[in-house]
This record gives sequence, C-alpha cells and structure tokens, in this order.
Amino acid sequence: MSRALAPARLARPRLSLLLSGLLAALLCMIPWSGTASAHGSVVDPASRNYGCWLRWGNDFQNPAMQQQDPMCWQAWQANPNAMWNWNGLYRNGSAGNFQAVVPDGQLCSGGRTESGRYNALDAVGPWKTTDVARNFTIHLYDQASHGADYFLVYVTRQGFDPATQPLTWKDLQLVTRTGRYAPSQNYLIDVSTSGLSGRHVVYTIWQASHMDQTYFLCSDVNFT
Repeated sequence: MSRALAPARLARPRLSLLLSGLLAALLCMIPWSGTASAHGSVVDPASRNYGCWLRWGNDFQNPAMQQQDPMCWQAWQANPNAMWNWNGLYRNGSAGNFQAVVPDGQLCSGGRTESGRYNALDAVGPWKTTDVARNFTIHLYDQASHGADYFLVYVTRQGFDPATQPLTWKDLQLVTRTGRYAPSQNYLIDVSTSGLSGRHVVYTIWQASHMDQTYFLCSDVNFT
C-alpha cells in the first residue's frame, strides 16, 4: 500500500511548485498588462515610480529592496500599484490651476490621495538620484501618443533638501516652459540651469493635448 501512495505524495509538492512558478510568472506580467492601456512618464531622469519599476519590476520579491532602495521599498509596502502603474500618475480637469488642485506636500503624487495609490511618492527620504549636468535633457515616454499642449519643468531651489523636507510649490523654480508637441511616443525637453549642485527634484508638468489631462512627475537628480 505504501508503494501505491508514494506517487501521490510526490505529486503534491510537484504540483505546488508548478503552481508557484505559474503565479510568479503571472505576477511578472502585471507591469506589462498595466502599461498596455496606460499613458506615460519621465523615463530619464526617471520619475520616482518609473525608477522603482525599472529597478525592481522584475525582481519585486527580492528582500534586498528594503536595504538597497528603501524609498521604493516603502512605496511597494504602501501600495504596489504605485510601481505597476508608473505611467498613470495624472489628474483630469485641472484647468491649468495646478497649485489649487495639488496641495503642498503632495506634489509627487499629483494630489492623488483619494485612492492612496501614489501617496508614498510624497514620502521624504533618500530617493535614488540620476546624475545630471547643468544643462540636461528630459526624456518623456508617451505610450498613448497624447501629444502635449506644453511642458513645465521646475527644479528645486538651492538649499532645499528633498531627503529631509516635504516638497512645496515655493520650493520650486520654473526653468523651462515649452510650446506644443505633436503626438508621438518620445519627447525630448532641453533644460538649462545655473548655480545648482547636489541633490534636487526636477518637477515636470505635462499638459496632454487630447483632453484636460495633466501629469505631475518628480525625478530625483544630483547635479554634478
């Protein structure tokens, strides 16, 4: 009797391993299914949630995230959709009155606090930075080819420390305002600055052309 039962006993762990592997494969597909019907973000210098997805989207179960990338880890713990939906951080109907709809301390989430999806992007701490020079180029990826009425690019003032201070409108200085961009999937925005060094936040506002839809995107940089 014991010999007859042995194959069944072996089959259970094999089935469990198979199901675990299938689940892991399906989870890894989540970011791609999300991007298929979504919109876009700044990919260089990477926005906070795009950077998290870029570094950990295929390795989100790695416990090393907590030590190596604590800000992405806290965002993942708060709501994994902040990373999976890296290209959906927008709000409709702002009518250009951005400071009225996005409160201080909520700039990196675009004031999208009602769902809780992007709240963790406002967390103060040592977000991973991208090294940039005084003059640099923003690369924004627009998967849906919405086009742009304009882009506004701000950089935090010298002396502001995003690792210890919440971001407010008064901490930003406008450095670039563009004209219209025809619908495409890739937009390049040239930015010129002066007198900046060290850690800063580049804050990009993308006013899409297809409707009153506005994206609010924080990129952490280090001026070298």
